[in-house]
Amino acid sequence: MDLELRHLRVLCAIADAGSVARAGAVLGYSQQALSAQLSRIEQFFGRAVFERSPAGVKPTGYGLEILARARDVVARADAIRRMPEEDPSSTRVLRLAATNSPVLAGMVARVSEQMPDVALTVNSVYASSEIVEQLESGELDAAIAADYPGLELRHSRAVAHRGIATEPTFVALPARHRHRQSLQVELADLADEAWFLTPDDGAGWPGVFYAACEAAGFKPMKVHEFLGDQRQLQGMIAAGLGISPVQATFPAAAGLVVKALTGTPLWCRYALAWRRDSVPDALAEALFAATQAAYRELIAQSPHFQAWSLRTYKTSRS
Repeated sequence: MDLELRHLRVLCAIADAGSVARAGAVLGYSQQALSAQLSRIEQFFGRAVFERSPAGVKPTGYGLEILARARDVVARADAIRRMPEEDPSSTRVLRLAATNSPVLAGMVARVSEQMPDVALTVNSVYASSEIVEQLESGELDAAIAADYPGLELRHSRAVAHRGIATEPTFVALPARHRHRQSLQVELADLADEAWFLTPDDGAGWPGVFYAACEAAGFKPMKVHEFLGDQRQLQGMIAAGLGISPVQATFPAAAGLVVKALTGTPLWCRYALAWRRDSVPDALAEALFAATQAAYRELIAQSPHFQAWSLRTYKTSRS
């Protein structure tokens, strides 16, 4: 037999009553039926849970351990059953922010579709450090932030976070670039290029980029700080005005190509962060599921990311 919640309730009832007969009366079983069920439960455990005597039953040493765990499971199940039902007419307002992440649109669309009782207000906050500050101060309920390996988000116990995905950073080049046919590009081979870089995000960028360049043996000579929209950046790169490190799901639009960097010297992590006191566990889980689904959809639309993943998998298997 498989152990079920009702079997744990039987054990607890017998222990509380001190008698199979008395427990049967409480549960609505005959003594014979409950004795047979107890025998099957003890066969499942392979050991006696109770000692029998003319005066009734008492737990064995092993039984005491089983009962302690059974009571905990039963209490948790009862707590779930007692959870108050939310008024279907009520609406929860969720203040959401996101850094420069393509995940936001898909996540918001899913939340709006799957959770009609949640009304989202959405803000764009570029710096992940500012996102953490607004979560700490209670200005936000949840957010999509970014950090980097070894420089993970830091915050108080009032805030929780969970990693959505850690992805390699790619590079976007003009379609006529000398490395346009390469499967991947050495960072050192781009030493003489002009770079478009987004500004300080308070989480480690662009420091991690400059550290990677230093490790590759060069310092970028020409850098443009750029925080325009994606279409503007695509246009600047396609015009041959510079190149840029980009997110793994950055679309390869007309006039440019997106390439992996050899050895993946740069990584970025996206994380869902939320205030513990304003976002219940169930809602946090739903937000995380919506965000991951949005990210998987982006991957499906990114052939360069899929090609990199396949090469990485084949290399790891060889």
